Amino acid sequence: MQQLPEDWQRGLVIVAHPDDIEYGAAAAVARWTGQGKDIRYVLATRGEAGIAGLPPTQAGALREAEERAAARVVGVHEVEFLGYPDGRVEPSLALRRDLARVIRKHRPELVVLFNFADTWAPGYANSSDHRVVGRAGLDAISDAGNEWIFPELGGLPIWTPRWAAVMGPVVTHAVDVTETVDLALKSIVAHARYLGALSSEPIADQARAIVDRATAPQPGFPAERAVGFELYYFRD
Repeated sequence: MQQLPEDWQRGLVIVAHPDDIEYGAAAAVARWTGQGKDIRYVLATRGEAGIAGLPPTQAGALREAEERAAARVVGVHEVEFLGYPDGRVEPSLALRRDLARVIRKHRPELVVLFNFADTWAPGYANSSDHRVVGRAGLDAISDAGNEWIFPELGGLPIWTPRWAAVMGPVVTHAVDVTETVDLALKSIVAHARYLGALSSEPIADQARAIVDRATAPQPGFPAERAVGFELYYFRD
């Protein structure tokens, strides 16, 4: 298992919903911001359909606020929401264009994406939004570097990141997060209203279980706690 490259300065995390980052990559983000890297978040939706019993008109603002609070815990201060409808994000050229736009705008060297496979594990279906946004994000990296695919973005100079790191069932590289697990815990706890609606289990216990899964040791990687990624290469 190889170490994920860290010879870069700016990263962009693209996901579908508030809490997606905290369920997976928050400990890695905390490590990177601790190194002085500039990490920014882009979320396709506000997660407004994510809390049973709370209408989307109320849940959207709440979940956006929880995500901004979670981001601050791990040193992220720029969070952008694209406003796609939660649970109903469709694969489209419009989505690819919007993601290409934010890649050109933020000019990351590394793009972090969430699992876009059909399943989390055998027998456990992945969310439609996760599949659509993750795949569109990967495609948008190439789109952002091509001046002809979306000429309407001509006001933003083309940009090609060096890598995409995808949190999913395939792991080729890992990040040692032994020292940032506590920050990841605080980050997921910021989603208290969301977690409270998911289960009657104490929020602290839910948070610990989430972070323990996300930071489990990776086979062949010399770290007590690690976050794993599949690394895609786009340029040297």
